[in-house]
Amino acid sequence: MSWNRCLALTRLSLRQALGLLVLGGLAGPSPALHAGDRLLATGGLTQIEGSGGGGLVPWALITGLETEDQVGGSAFCTDVAPSDFTLESCGLAFGIHNRLELSVAREHLSLGETAPGDTLSQTIIGAKLRLFGDAIIDQDSVWPQLALGVQYKRNSNYDPVPKSLGAAHADGTDFYAAATKVWLAGPFGRTWIADLTLRETEANQLGLLGFGGDLGRYHLVPEGSLGVFLTDTIAIGAEDRHKHNDLSSFRENDFRDLFIAWWPTKHFAATLAYADLGNIANKPSQSGAYVSMQSSW
Repeated sequence: MSWNRCLALTRLSLRQALGLLVLGGLAGPSPALHAGDRLLATGGLTQIEGSGGGGLVPWALITGLETEDQVGGSAFCTDVAPSDFTLESCGLAFGIHNRLELSVAREHLSLGETAPGDTLSQTIIGAKLRLFGDAIIDQDSVWPQLALGVQYKRNSNYDPVPKSLGAAHADGTDFYAAATKVWLAGPFGRTWIADLTLRETEANQLGLLGFGGDLGRYHLVPEGSLGVFLTDTIAIGAEDRHKHNDLSSFRENDFRDLFIAWWPTKHFAATLAYADLGNIANKPSQSGAYVSMQSSW
């Protein structure tokens, strides 16, 4: 069986798995999937590289609904439609004892008119360890929840596009530290969530255009999220993800989004956002809709 055929089957399997989990989430917990009694949204959403967090930024929260003696997880699919490209990401993540998170995701970027019919793809394998602190603020918990994470990325289409642009190699590893805090009775009587993440990376456009280049390799860049719950099940917020430049052939811009997330049940979440991705390859001002679905257990 060819590598491309394997990737196609993996992609289909992830979508089928998510569909089954979403149906289960909307119907309510089942004995096989129900992991624990953590509060709604305390596993976060799933960011585009597969880690628990916002849409663009990984948070210190561990995915899933498991408590300290249980195993949980999540499955997701996300589609982003900037002006001249289409980005799709699907994946699975597991939370172990609300301490360790393991994830895998597959991203596909359709190049549109830049290279008609061509797609750039990468696989991302992630791990996150909660160190200390408590995400929920109270009189005894001042420190935010802190976590360290790693995302190993392997580009499947390094030659010809990323290589021709000057990318140094086909794979790379991102390292990040995240601090996340939730205020259950914050300003205006609402629940708020805030995150600050620092990432060490050499990825060009998340890694879809390879890693490193003629302008350098690793850079330390900040990322952040801020959200507020308008009701018990609906939250709005914004994110910013700083980008760096390793390639002289094009310039990257920060990623930003404005989002609304809805949890109709504890086990399912849907997110709609406006994403501004700036310059991508030879196309400036790339912005458009971001849609994501997630099932948790």
